[in-house]
Amino acid sequence: MNARQRAEARAGYLLLVPSFVGVGVFLLLPVLIVLALSFTRYNLLSAPQWAGLDNFVYLLGWERFRNSLWVTTLFTLMTIPTSIVLGLLLAVAINRRLPGTSWLRVLYVLPWVCAPLALGVVWRWIFDPTNGALNALLGRRIEWLADVDLALPSVAFVQVWSSVGYISLFFLAGLQQIPVSVYEAAKLDGAGPVRTLWSITLPLLRPTMFFVTVTSIISSFQVFDTVYAMTGGGPRFTTDVIAARIYDEAFVALRLGRAAAMALVLFLLLVAVTLVQQRYFRRRITYDMS
Repeated sequence: MNARQRAEARAGYLLLVPSFVGVGVFLLLPVLIVLALSFTRYNLLSAPQWAGLDNFVYLLGWERFRNSLWVTTLFTLMTIPTSIVLGLLLAVAINRRLPGTSWLRVLYVLPWVCAPLALGVVWRWIFDPTNGALNALLGRRIEWLADVDLALPSVAFVQVWSSVGYISLFFLAGLQQIPVSVYEAAKLDGAGPVRTLWSITLPLLRPTMFFVTVTSIISSFQVFDTVYAMTGGGPRFTTDVIAARIYDEAFVALRLGRAAAMALVLFLLLVAVTLVQQRYFRRRITYDMS
């Protein structure tokens, strides 16, 4: 490189320094600290003590940890398929410019931009068995958040409600990248709406579907604010998701080593799920648009 090119390269690297510092301090460093703490016993009051694999061995036999993983899995199965289907249908409706979609463009993003903790407080009032708006509307008393059979579906409903707008944004962006000529050709060939959706829209939305699925599953496994505000993990630990269990172990029981071990297990689990999704979506067919 000549002198000018070297100067431009140095300027580019200097501009990247703030980003590198941010990633290193706020992402890589915390991960390394959690990794180190997972092999120790630490209660914030005394110096960490080396524990080896004791924390991980304990987690294998800890019923509360297995329950949290199971609850989080059920929560994910309740929310992800519903959110993706509703988000896709909403994006299709908006993309077709149906009546009222201009208002939907504003309304569907409001839950996404609001603080999850604040939304949890509001929905806790809505589900309140005595003074809640939902029971007043139904005219009967239902213990939405105190019933072991209704608590988790109620929290899952709120998660779906708050995430549909976020998901539809990405689907709408993907739909607007599909050439109109493809749909016109399908219509000339006699393809109906269902066939067009199944054979054209969904295959061409494969990259968007991969991104939405990965980010939604990660977000679902990390959900904490809404559950904490609505149920606090109850009743009888039926909404005790893994993020809430990590928080309780770290900042209530002051067992940071065990909490770090759970966080590391969650990280490895999400990496494994993401790799499986990557292999699955990589095998999906697409159309040559060149």
